[in-house]
Amino acid sequence: MTVIYEPTRVCSRKIIVSAEDGIITEAKIIGGCSGNTQGICRLVTGMKIEDAVSRLSGIDCGGKGTSCPDQLSIALRRLLRSGNSSDSVV
Repeated sequence: MTVIYEPTRVCSRKIIVSAEDGIITEAKIIGGCSGNTQGICRLVTGMKIEDAVSRLSGIDCGGKGTSCPDQLSIALRRLLRSGNSSDSVV
């Protein structure tokens, strides 16, 4: 299962995240602070979706009320809601 998500109120433009059996298999954030977003994606790969959501949800960047990690948690929640379908969710 793969989700393609367009974040809001952050520098990144697109988040692509895939999971299998509740484990994140790939994450990519396009745009934003390259080193930070690459690091976040590498750290969450291999994690349970629920664990990543609980760690990333609510992180704020510069008083925006959200951040690239927070937006990744939103994409991951969409992945959880979509279940085990093999289709991409936008």
